Amino acid sequence: MKFNVIGAGLAGTEAAWQIAVAGEKVTLYEQKPLKKSPAHKSDNFAELVCSNSLKAARIDSAAGLLKEEMARLGSLTVPLARECAVAAGGALAVDRNIFSSRVTEKIKSHPNITVKNAEVTDIPLSEDEITIVATGPLTEGAMSGSIKNLCGDYLSFYDAAAPIVTADSIDMNIVFGASRYGRGGESDYLNCPFNKEQYENFIHELVNAQGAVLHDFDVYEGCMPIEKLAKRGKDAPRFGPMKPVGLTDPKTGRRPWAAVQLRRENSQGTMFNLVGFQTNLKFGEQKRVFSMIPGLENAEFVRYGVMHRNSFLDSPRLLSPAFQLRKQPNVFFAGQITGVEGYMESAASGIIAGKNAVRLARGKKFLSLPAVTMTGALSAYISDETVKNFQPMGANFGILPPIEPKIKDKKQRYAAFSERALSALERIIKDEDYC
Repeated sequence: MKFNVIGAGLAGTEAAWQIAVAGEKVTLYEQKPLKKSPAHKSDNFAELVCSNSLKAARIDSAAGLLKEEMARLGSLTVPLARECAVAAGGALAVDRNIFSSRVTEKIKSHPNITVKNAEVTDIPLSEDEITIVATGPLTEGAMSGSIKNLCGDYLSFYDAAAPIVTADSIDMNIVFGASRYGRGGESDYLNCPFNKEQYENFIHELVNAQGAVLHDFDVYEGCMPIEKLAKRGKDAPRFGPMKPVGLTDPKTGRRPWAAVQLRRENSQGTMFNLVGFQTNLKFGEQKRVFSMIPGLENAEFVRYGVMHRNSFLDSPRLLSPAFQLRKQPNVFFAGQITGVEGYMESAASGIIAGKNAVRLARGKKFLSLPAVTMTGALSAYISDETVKNFQPMGANFGILPPIEPKIKDKKQRYAAFSERALSALERIIKDEDYC
């Protein structure tokens, strides 16, 4: 049986890795550097095009639990991310260039993986080939047409990336280092404090700034552009990404009226991104409006925020929990195109698709993780035919079955979710049929 993986993002590299370490030969197709989407800049695999944060690291958080499950399932990306980590409080953030370089090196050096730099325009459907489509949420052109021919119409939404500024251009006489509630080191996050007047002036300019595209977008809630959030009400950002809770400005001894947090972009700490400031504003407007943020009056923007189209399948009607296309058993999908939302969620889907592609070839029962695990719950969600008006879903404790009897304390409840999930996963991994 021939194995193909199309796309060398987080999902594709994980899928190819799982097939290779199982002892099978696999061809990984990647169109870069021959062709790139507007959002991609690097020639390396597993490029992080938006934030460099992989979300919370704590095992008793939804994102942290997912990463721990992935690590125990033999993930390629999670161990490398931990090795490439930069300070980010309780989050796992990486130096994105080092991370993608390390993933690329691992993939290219594995003897069972053949990398072909070519644009694939058609999905192979022969009986002697198993193909995993991991072309990502920016799939376009002939491949997009091939997917539509195979799957019918699939949905789309728009995603946004936040700007990045240089550390040297931040006014440290105004900005202060602190993580919310004292979690992590003072250098993990920088905070730009607003008083009430500064905040209201900023919001006024933000909602009246000119966007790069004139028509409105159907944007996934977790990637809402800051200007669109502000149009919901002047206090909406102050209860969202600009919330000041857990912060005390050492210069005043008080909590600011609002705050913009800056997170390290690289291991050297020479660049910072504006947390939660995904945007669709024109570049000139970004410079003008975001320079109103206290401490960023003279900021040097090394990357402005961008907006790009993301596409995803109507997966509940199309995919099984194994990420297998129901009407074409030799075709699997993985990554954000399946409707899992987030870097690590995409990578996790690649793990499951890769393992199950091998099981299909060997005539074995598919690996099915229980819904009490975060990976299993995500697999169940994207394949649940009862889900209507399907929208992307990231790791969260709300998709797990409840703990009985109910635990009122949230911290204890989350710890119980994680303990239950990891115990269930270990039982599966120890099963003699696991591969």
